[in-house]
Amino acid sequence: MDLSDLLIFSTVVREGGVTRAAERLHRVQSNVTTRIRQLEEDLSVGLFIREGKRLHLAPAGQVLLGYADRLLALADEARGAVHDARPRGTFRLGSMEGTAAVRLPGLLTEYHRRHPRVVLELSTGNPQVLGSAILAGDLDAALVAEPIADTPFEKMFAFDEELVIVAPANHPPIGKKGKLPRTIIVFEHGCPHRKRLEDWYASRSEMPERVVELSSYHATLGCVVAGMGISLIPKSVLTTFPERKRVSVHRPAGAASHAHTVLIWRRGAGSANIVALQEILRDRNSRARQNSANTSGSIIN
Repeated sequence: MDLSDLLIFSTVVREGGVTRAAERLHRVQSNVTTRIRQLEEDLSVGLFIREGKRLHLAPAGQVLLGYADRLLALADEARGAVHDARPRGTFRLGSMEGTAAVRLPGLLTEYHRRHPRVVLELSTGNPQVLGSAILAGDLDAALVAEPIADTPFEKMFAFDEELVIVAPANHPPIGKKGKLPRTIIVFEHGCPHRKRLEDWYASRSEMPERVVELSSYHATLGCVVAGMGISLIPKSVLTTFPERKRVSVHRPAGAASHAHTVLIWRRGAGSANIVALQEILRDRNSRARQNSANTSGSIIN
């Protein structure tokens, strides 16, 4: 039983017979008759009561007609959805922890306002975990910090994150003279900011003596306040920390000072939902550039 069988069956019922159904479907009558009999054989039940050349719908045919109408309508809906460029359905988005906490509330609020028919689902993790989830088909797209592999993904710029080293309040300058702090507080392996901090130590021919792994920025900042060690985090995360006055902020030089966050999705697997998020990101970045230009102009004048 396939959709074409159900279409023929439904048309025979609606048109009141094989002859008119064949005309409507642009088929020969013998083909319509054969397909109806094949459908009955497949289901092992008679769908029509035959009186000479007249057909009357049998009880089993009445039951099948309801299902056939629903399946044919669903097939039409599926065809329309495939060719509909409007965002719809479920959008499974991944994000790094800090991005989810600071950047996504406004972004997803705007997305929902523009596209209320889309159901948003959010997962967090490091870029390796999120990238693997996209390739496995568990996520549609993700916001991750570079570097990220180019070959399996398409990507677009989303945010420029300023990274800072946070230490307890009144901590002396870091990285200027003398040894670096002995303990760093970081996320698990796979976190790009952890890698940047470790590389920053290595560039100064040093390495931390102790590494504390945590799974949230607020827990990390709490440990920093307590004097357990230092951490490298997006500066934007500090805006969500109520005790931010109890930490000191130090700006590292080189690659540890900035990170680009990009939107990634599987190469060749773009969708209307992803395009909709790209449009919002472009609009926000355009406004940010305009505001920056206006600010620079006021300073020059």
